Amino acid sequence: MGRLIGKTAAITGAARGIGAEYAKKLANEGANVIVTDILDPAEVVAEINAAEGGRAVGMIVDVTSDDDLNAMVAKAEDEFGALNIVVNNAGLFANLELKPFFQIDNDEFDKVMTINARSIHQSTKAALPALVRAGGGKIVNIASGTFYYGPPGLSHYTASKAAVIGLTRGHARELGEKNIQINAIAVGLTESSSIRDNKKWDRARAPTVDSRSIKREMVPEDLLGTLIFLCTSDSDFITGQTINVDGGKVNL
Repeated sequence: MGRLIGKTAAITGAARGIGAEYAKKLANEGANVIVTDILDPAEVVAEINAAEGGRAVGMIVDVTSDDDLNAMVAKAEDEFGALNIVVNNAGLFANLELKPFFQIDNDEFDKVMTINARSIHQSTKAALPALVRAGGGKIVNIASGTFYYGPPGLSHYTASKAAVIGLTRGHARELGEKNIQINAIAVGLTESSSIRDNKKWDRARAPTVDSRSIKREMVPEDLLGTLIFLCTSDSDFITGQTINVDGGKVNL
């Protein structure tokens, strides 16, 4: 605990599910946290602030809106004096309908790409001036293990997360000299509330567990150690990388 004392982190898509667990872990490690989502993040903010030493503020943020993202960055500097960490977590997944690629119309494809991939481009641009003012910082992008094996029925999602990995590599190349490290976490199928309560994912659970080296369901807590590693000085010489966290489903 306490590895992020004095740091301020902004996280998107954090009103519930895995994002909420990320936000609470960042706060538990001492960070001031800007908790954002297109949904009201008040419950997560209240839980953080109720904990000893917890400091968080919440905002409604549409990650496809430059104005909203700029406001998020401004809030971090106004409330806490700087922005040091950005976790780009917001995305579409749990509510997507599994379907063959030839049944995915252009509007749906564009929506998934915009929210899951273009938002990384927008958020990183918005955060860059503040991170430079802070002398550098960390950006963690949330990708997906689907990139490595291309599950049927999710081609648009898989493409969007492949783009996240590509953006992570490209942005890291451009910002290394500014002391900004950018890495991604490729997440396996995780029993977040949005997945656990959605029966359409029931058929994926047993095959997924069977395909892993670690034979159990993955829970949000399995991601927290990797997140904190990428947000602390322990990873200062690591950038442009994607760490696959899925219990050994994919061995790279």
